[in-house]
Amino acid sequence: MEPADSSTPAPHPHKMRTGLNRLAHAFGYSLQGLGAGWNEKAFRLETCLAAVLIPLAFWVGSNWLETAMLAATVMLVLIVELLNSGIEAAIDRIGPELHELSKRAKDMGSAAVLLSLLLCGAVWAAALYQRLN
Repeated sequence: MEPADSSTPAPHPHKMRTGLNRLAHAFGYSLQGLGAGWNEKAFRLETCLAAVLIPLAFWVGSNWLETAMLAATVMLVLIVELLNSGIEAAIDRIGPELHELSKRAKDMGSAAVLLSLLLCGAVWAAALYQRLN
């Protein structure tokens, strides 16, 4: 029997978990991610807006599909904002110096947030127009 290759790193302890234990730990990490997101001003603002818009979707939407679309566009903004914050955190961990690739990554993350906000606004504007006319 050959000795284990010492250059191969040991697997992360999370990778060794299975079943409900792995699911419970993953859920905990997700809650920590939401907590980290809450520390971002933009995410807090968007979450507060979501707390208003998602219930409002049940009034604005005339059927389940419209209601789901309205709520989904709001959730999409939150998801993209968290991903953008993750990109920014990873770039900032690399170092504080200015670099063209770091700028590009951050700008693209910001553009993704902008596009999700524009999509959300357009869907909501169309639904409100239909509802109020």
